[in-house]
Amino acid sequence: MDGNGRWAQQRSLPRTAGHRAAETAVIDVIEAARAAGVEWLSLYAFSTENWTRPGTEVEFLMRLVRRVVRKHAPLLLARGIRCRFLGVADPRIPRELAQDFYDLAALTAGNRGMTLTVAFDHGGRRDIVEAARSLIRSGTPADEVTERLFADHLPFPDTPDVDLVIRTSGEQRISNFMLWQVAYAEWVFPEVLWPDFRAPDFLAYLHTYRRRDRRFGGVPARTNGDPS
Repeated sequence: MDGNGRWAQQRSLPRTAGHRAAETAVIDVIEAARAAGVEWLSLYAFSTENWTRPGTEVEFLMRLVRRVVRKHAPLLLARGIRCRFLGVADPRIPRELAQDFYDLAALTAGNRGMTLTVAFDHGGRRDIVEAARSLIRSGTPADEVTERLFADHLPFPDTPDVDLVIRTSGEQRISNFMLWQVAYAEWVFPEVLWPDFRAPDFLAYLHTYRRRDRRFGGVPARTNGDPS
């Protein structure tokens, strides 16, 4: 969800105004995904690298996220959405916010309409390192480590591989997002800044994804003289 700062800059507003405006886009996309039958939706809200931003901006984000979580908890529960938070490991996260994350996850744990994963204080490299440490602690012999076993030691191992990544604002980077799970994801890079992103945009890129030919390194039938 990229482009909040640039959205604010274009309007001669402080960066915090862009973060505040992003709330509408978040709720719009959640509602659109649920209505479209998407079963798993992940939102990259705050990375392990975002801690290097100015302290005042980080503090604002922590307060904003807490307000958004508390405000929309009833809606998420009513919509049958299960909420989970990927990351949330840094002690700098305010205890009150960490508790709100825990409470929302517990409140919606029985929902089965859609799983919403909010990546907050998330880093794909950190997840991979932690999975490796977990395997070592379990005493698993090196020769027995498989991709499937490794994935089982990642956070939320029931999460399927990512099918589609939408990165707004035209930036074309992974930015340490779910590195293991995006190995064969399809990518789109819309120019629109995140605060202006809405349900029609999401549905358009979902349609684009559905039209793509996903071969996972293979070739389609009857290619290169293949008679089958």
